[in-house]
Amino acid sequence: MLINSKQAEEQAVLNLAYAVCAAARTAPKACGIDHMDTAILTGDDKQKVANEMRRIGESLGKAGGFFIRDADNLEASGAVVLIGVKYKPRELNEICGVCGFVNCAACAAAGATCVFTAVDLGIALGSAVSLAADNRADNRIMFTIGKAAAALGLLGEYKLIMGIPLSVSGKSPFFDRD
Repeated sequence: MLINSKQAEEQAVLNLAYAVCAAARTAPKACGIDHMDTAILTGDDKQKVANEMRRIGESLGKAGGFFIRDADNLEASGAVVLIGVKYKPRELNEICGVCGFVNCAACAAAGATCVFTAVDLGIALGSAVSLAADNRADNRIMFTIGKAAAALGLLGEYKLIMGIPLSVSGKSPFFDRD
């Protein structure tokens, strides 16, 4: 059987995407509480996100140009990993207050996000992109992908989402960007 480079690279990106999801899942979480989910998008689903990124970018006028640039980057990738977290406090209440509110109920009532939610997402993203880089795949963390994915409801109740496009090509599509 002959497997050409295009087939091998497409399979490598997909295999890596699975491993990136595992790296995000196993990353340490504050208080040992896991409010995270991941997903892999390819093909038409990836294109739907790119289209939504363009729609968002166009709705923002000149300020939204980077959404369109990132949509081009997404289309040039083989797959994208979404990592999302819930806006759910850790119920540390008066013990904590790092969010600036007196307790978790006040934080939730204000529609704010528990600080540890963002910390968990950051640690998971670092673990995920480190694994991708260790496997020599081009990658970049993009909030624009996450915003479009959230607008499309792709991760349901997981609203704070980031996207990590993965690429195996002769030149990184995420490097010389306008």
